[in-house]
Amino acid sequence: MLNGAGSSRIDPWLNPLFPLYAFEIMITSAPTLASRSSLMFSHMGFCVRDLPHMARFYQEVLGFTQTDAGDLGAVQLVFLSRDPTEHHQLVLASGRPEDLAFNVINQISFRVPDLATLRGFLARIRADGQASDIQTVTHGNAVSIYVRDPEGNRLELFMDTPWYCEQPLREPLDLDQPDDDILARCEVMARSRPKFQARAEWQAEMARRMGQTE
Repeated sequence: MLNGAGSSRIDPWLNPLFPLYAFEIMITSAPTLASRSSLMFSHMGFCVRDLPHMARFYQEVLGFTQTDAGDLGAVQLVFLSRDPTEHHQLVLASGRPEDLAFNVINQISFRVPDLATLRGFLARIRADGQASDIQTVTHGNAVSIYVRDPEGNRLELFMDTPWYCEQPLREPLDLDQPDDDILARCEVMARSRPKFQARAEWQAEMARRMGQTE
């Protein structure tokens, strides 16, 4: 049985009040398909080669808690969550082929609340030494760290900015800069795009298009 970290020390980067989100579609009953609660992201699962090693990485580096583990036929499963209201947000399953030539996972993305938290995770990733291809970038509408987990799956940890600009858009960014300098660069980048607008305005437009306005 794989166990979560046993330390009693409180680590701010493992605080479940900073939930990370990586989800698979879950259908719930609702009056209409347009209703916000009729279709929500909940969790996702993917296959791994070394289940204990991968479970350790997601627990110790990204702060997930193991909520369950066991066998389903020949497949071993580990359930992980950072949200006490979600039994699992990630499922790691044994059985990934050793000679898999192509990884169908483009990326798994996790939101953080601020730049300090983003830097904290970057420090944890670097200290652990098991991840690769670490890149820090801005998309104008977000500040992101891209990294590959120990089996090469691309992860994104990101913080939203207050602006919208059309995607794809990406430029390298030094996270050692002061917060104000980082946000100023993001704003300049976002404003350079033809469809720039405040995030709140873009969200209101998306709500209208999705039929979720009052």
